[in-house]
Amino acid sequence: MKSRNFQTRNGTNLAFSAIGLGTAPMGDLYELLDEKTSIATIERAYASGVKVFDSSPHYGNGLAESRIGAGLRHVPRDQVIVSTKIGRVMDAFTKPPPKNPDVYSPGFAGGYPHAPRFDYSYDGTMRSVEQSLLRTGLSRIDVLLIHDCDVWTHGRVDAERYFKEAMDGAYKALDKLRSEKVVAAIGFGINESDVSVKFAKAGDFDVAMLAGRYSLLIQNGLAEFLPLAQQKNMGVMLAGVFNSGILATGAVPGAHFEYGPAPEDIMERVRKIEKICAAHGTSIRRAALQFAMAHPAVVTVVLGGVKPEEIEANAADADATVPAALWSDLKSAGLLDPAAPTS
Repeated sequence: MKSRNFQTRNGTNLAFSAIGLGTAPMGDLYELLDEKTSIATIERAYASGVKVFDSSPHYGNGLAESRIGAGLRHVPRDQVIVSTKIGRVMDAFTKPPPKNPDVYSPGFAGGYPHAPRFDYSYDGTMRSVEQSLLRTGLSRIDVLLIHDCDVWTHGRVDAERYFKEAMDGAYKALDKLRSEKVVAAIGFGINESDVSVKFAKAGDFDVAMLAGRYSLLIQNGLAEFLPLAQQKNMGVMLAGVFNSGILATGAVPGAHFEYGPAPEDIMERVRKIEKICAAHGTSIRRAALQFAMAHPAVVTVVLGGVKPEEIEANAADADATVPAALWSDLKSAGLLDPAAPTS
C-alpha cells in the first residue's frame, strides 16, 4: 500500500498509509459488535498495510479506543500512527444521557456506560488526553484533533461559544503537547467545511480531518478549505468518504446517508453514478475511494470497518486503478465538480 510522508511542525516525520482505519463503528455505532472480531479487524488492517488508526473518546464513550489498544498491543509502536480526539471528557460514575434530537451527531447503540461531558478547556483537554492514553495503553498519541466543535454537534446557539473555548483552551494545550513531542501533530476533526476554514485560519495546525464534505456525492470542501489546507501545509485526513455507507453499498434498500436513511434524491443521484461506474467496469465503492485519494492535500483516507474481510476489500480498492474516462463521464453528466482533481 502506498504511503505519504509528512513532516509536522515539531519536526516529526509521519508516514501516512493511503488508507486508515476509522473506529467509530467499533464503538458500537450502529450495532453491538463482538470484541474478538473487532480486535481481529484491527490486526488484519495492520497486516494489510494500514498504518493509520483513528479513534475518539466519542466512539462508544471510549470503547473504540480500548479496542485499538488491544488490537495494536503487539505491534511495534513506531510502525503505526494513532490518532484520537479531544472535546469530550468521560464521567465513569454517570450514565450517558438520551440522544439530543436538536443535533445531527449520532448516538451509539452500545459502548461504555460512561457519560460524556463537552469540555474544550485547557484542563479538560489534558484530562481527555490522559483518559485516552489510559484506555489505549499508550504513552503518546501521534495525531490529536479538536473534535466536533461545530453546528453539526452543538447546534447554532452553542457552536460559537465552544469554538472560542477551544481556541482559548484546547488549542493552547495541544500546542504545548506538540512542543513537548508528547503529540506529533495537532489539528481538528469537523463535519463542516466552513467551520474547518474557520479553524484553519485561527491556529497553526498540522492536520485536519474533514468528514463527509469531500466525496463523490458532496464536494463543498473543494472551493475554499482544501486549497487553504495546501496553502498552510496542512495534511488532510479525509473521513466519511462513503457518506455513512451509501457510496459503499450503492443505492440499495435501507442505504445510509449522513447517519440516517438516504432520501430519494440522494438515492437517484447514486443510481446515476453507479450506472456510469458499471459502464467502466468499476464499483461505486472503488470509485469513491479513488476519488478521495486523488486530491493532493489528502494524506490519508480513513475508512470504517468492523470485519477483517472489509479491511481486505478496502485495501484492494485502494491499490486498484480506475479508468480516467470514468471521471470525465461523471463530470460531463453533472455528477462531479469539474474542478475536482482525479489523478
